[in-house]
Amino acid sequence: MYRSLNDFLISWEFEAKATSKILKNLNDESLSFEVAPHHWTLGRIAWHTVTSIKVISSQGDLSFEAPSEDWSIPSSVDTIVESYDQSSNAFVEALKAQWTDESLLDQIDFFGQKMPKGSLLLFLNQHQTHHRGQITILMRQAGLSVPGIYGPSKEEWALMGMDAPK
Repeated sequence: MYRSLNDFLISWEFEAKATSKILKNLNDESLSFEVAPHHWTLGRIAWHTVTSIKVISSQGDLSFEAPSEDWSIPSSVDTIVESYDQSSNAFVEALKAQWTDESLLDQIDFFGQKMPKGSLLLFLNQHQTHHRGQITILMRQAGLSVPGIYGPSKEEWALMGMDAPK
């Protein structure tokens, strides 16, 4: 749980840049890739990552302009990336304007579960990271390069002339 907006914003800045970096490594063709029939496509997970910023944060009565409908999924990576960046920025500005450190202790109803707003922020960060992990696995299976987030990726190790740790 976050007890300070600044602590959350520092964390969100890193995680949002990481998500945007991952999304930028997709291509339009990869958006239809799925691990198995009737599973979410790479595009569906990417778009859900965009729309969930508004859907999740609105449970804490944050108000800002951003896509919130998971359907229909854009066919353009550029649209997904731009929408993600705009949603993230609008979310940050709304958070700064509408919440305070003290309000992070306020209890909310999060889809039927009671929690403080500071926990909602933790959930939002973890939710984004969870789906980013799914995206990177599907990227590998689709033959795309995966950029490093918390350290170099396999491709980045190779560019440094080194084998990735085993």
